[in-house]
Amino acid sequence: MTKLAVIIPCYKVRSHIRNVIANIGPEIERIYVVDDKCPEESGQFVRDFITDKRIHVIMHEYNKGVGGAVVTGYRAALGDGMDIAIKVDGDGQMDPRLASVIAEPVIAGKADYSKGNRFHSVYNVRKMPVARLMGNAALSFITKLSSGYWSIFDPTNGYTAIHRTALSRLEFANIDERYFFETDMLINLGNSRAVVKDVAMEAIYADEESNLKIKKVLGQFLGKNLKEMIKRIVYTYYLRDFSLASAQLLLGAAMLLFGLVFGAIHWTGSITTGETASTGTIMVATLPIILGFQLLLSFLGFDISNEPKDVLQHYRHFPEEKALSRSAVTMHKARNERSDARINER
Repeated sequence: MTKLAVIIPCYKVRSHIRNVIANIGPEIERIYVVDDKCPEESGQFVRDFITDKRIHVIMHEYNKGVGGAVVTGYRAALGDGMDIAIKVDGDGQMDPRLASVIAEPVIAGKADYSKGNRFHSVYNVRKMPVARLMGNAALSFITKLSSGYWSIFDPTNGYTAIHRTALSRLEFANIDERYFFETDMLINLGNSRAVVKDVAMEAIYADEESNLKIKKVLGQFLGKNLKEMIKRIVYTYYLRDFSLASAQLLLGAAMLLFGLVFGAIHWTGSITTGETASTGTIMVATLPIILGFQLLLSFLGFDISNEPKDVLQHYRHFPEEKALSRSAVTMHKARNERSDARINER
């Protein structure tokens, strides 16, 4: 039987956490409540007033961010032999009764990682605040470029489920612990060639207060996505393999750049001297631009079709898988202890 666990990162969610836990279905075997040094002491509140025997409260000595709290829950789930870990926010924006629905593609063996998508329904989109709607649309496109998952949307959606096979292949030390966490998970899963599926869901917007300040993190999101996009392309198309798409990208980028630079130089010269550029000059500028753009489109088409399709969890019965999971837990625990030591020294 598949063992399901729910991870709830807690930071300023005391007024919501009781209701969230109360609505978690009986199919969930364990509930990891991770208090991320919450100023409202949400974790202690759960210990004192909620008697659900499935609950395991984990207290952070310092604030690590939402990603750090979830990773702590992932480590615990791996160590306890859970098969699937489902992340549910503690602020009431996610309906806990949908936990097994969000995890369904993973349970059915159709994906290694599944996540909610609030954009499947026009009705749900109309209810979404305009700022969130526009921001998510932009971030979705950027994340497609950086992660390689062209079929997914709503990348910052935190309602997720992951199979232990995919989880054991992640390097937690490489995953951002704060607001870039959900996007960074997709990027790292892409590096592992895990299959990711979207699940339609409805978001709840009530009296919760978001700790995310868009203006503060926008530059970080753009910068990190650009960096990860370059890393993914270099690794996928030039280090891991070299294909026709690799040549198309190189040649297309070179031709487009040449055409733009050559055209700009002669256009500036024409303005300065007042002389009309010759037909040959115009052709030398425009043809590389057209051909380069076409080659880049061909590369993009190949990249879209190159999205992972082989589910990693199908290999979970291999003898080395259990050893891999144990070693992953040990490795992650050691890294966390070293990180704690460095922070304490400061």
